[in-house]
Amino acid sequence: MFRLETEVDKERHRLLSKRLQEDNVAASAGLRALLATPAEHEVPLEVWALDRDGALAGGLTGRTWAYWLHVDLLWVDARHRGSGLGSLLLAEAERTARAERACTRSRLETWDFQAPEFYRKQGYEVIGRVEDYPPGVTEFILVKQLI
Repeated sequence: MFRLETEVDKERHRLLSKRLQEDNVAASAGLRALLATPAEHEVPLEVWALDRDGALAGGLTGRTWAYWLHVDLLWVDARHRGSGLGSLLLAEAERTARAERACTRSRLETWDFQAPEFYRKQGYEVIGRVEDYPPGVTEFILVKQLI
């Protein structure tokens, strides 16, 4: 018999994450091969674009892990869209991931009303679609070789 609980519990969350990671490493030669390498740990990667006044004009946040760059957020202020700033931010993140963290690939998700065509123009390929996530929206999963 089990008792199920639904409250948020940070300590249980940490324990669950630790145990899942241990099981995953035990089950995967690929994950074991990452141990004691620079790619073993997830490392944040951020690129910021500031205008002449020091205000945020755009930015990219992501992380590197297992020789992959994962782009989480990319945003450009409406006043600067179409200027190439988004391409510049993405290129700098890819350069940093490749040159400083030995990443060989990049991945990201975007919604159909956001920027799938922008990413395709940057060399990304759609490898998956999730329809109706959220309702009425399609999410695209895209990847790119960095080498």
